[in-house]
Amino acid sequence: MAKEILTVKELVKRYKELIALDHFGMSVREGEIFGLLGPNGSGKTTAINCILSLLEYDKGDIKIFGKEMSPKAYDIKKDIGVVPQDIAVYESLSVYENIDFFCGLYIRDKETRKKYVQEAIDFVALNDFVKFRPKKLSGGLKRRLNIACGIAHKPKLIFFDEPTVAVDPQSRNKILEGIEELRKGGATIVYTSHYMEEVEQLCDRVLIIDKGTTIAEGTIDELKGMIKKSEIITIEASGVDEKTITSIKEKSTVYNVEYDGRVLKVEAGSGKHNVIDIVNILQEGGYRMKKIFSEQPTLNDVFLELTGKQLRDE
Repeated sequence: MAKEILTVKELVKRYKELIALDHFGMSVREGEIFGLLGPNGSGKTTAINCILSLLEYDKGDIKIFGKEMSPKAYDIKKDIGVVPQDIAVYESLSVYENIDFFCGLYIRDKETRKKYVQEAIDFVALNDFVKFRPKKLSGGLKRRLNIACGIAHKPKLIFFDEPTVAVDPQSRNKILEGIEELRKGGATIVYTSHYMEEVEQLCDRVLIIDKGTTIAEGTIDELKGMIKKSEIITIEASGVDEKTITSIKEKSTVYNVEYDGRVLKVEAGSGKHNVIDIVNILQEGGYRMKKIFSEQPTLNDVFLELTGKQLRDE
């Protein structure tokens, strides 16, 4: 097993009466893309700020690269990159000047910095925009500039906080491909997003935080195994009566049935013959079926079942 790059234990952060982090813990292994998910107000941003020593906390232990993290741990910070959700660049500087400035915070040698800046520009494909000021860039280009500023100094551990918010599909795809390339180049990634399909596509392991504490952690398949929903069956069949629907509900593996008069949606737990059993019930009732679909639960299903479906405030 790969060694741990980041370890957080028993992290507590209070804001007067509010407990933002309640003995929170997480560990990230070298070379992985680690997803950190949570509803609004769950504590994930607070956790990241504590990990980066941008926020004081009441209790806990944070180690990065095997060393204790602290506000003055500059030997650790030089190997960390941060790509924040909000665009964090200087409007008065050009694309090149922005990347050079942020790289220069860590890389003093001019020749090395020049090389790194150009490699970052190549990496995010901003060669045609190096003289542009940020206000002249589209949303997707600004995101790519944000990434270049965060990774130009070639950090070993990179935090991406919602890097694809409000960008077009082409820019999103470019960003996701870039994150994969960074991992292939040896970086370890901590990734937060509200786009579950991105997390499912990218992440080796995922931690879900809510109310300041870990509620689930594991691979995507392990998380899917934590919820009762293991199969979603959709069948087009008109005029199904209550007696037949009741027969479907009475199956031991079925826990939810929805029917709108045309489409029957059945959510079922583990079972080898769920589809066959439901089709048999419908056939016995004399119903004609047009289309039958069976799909596995998504990470979004896991997230909603574990954290609830109610809306959250920021």
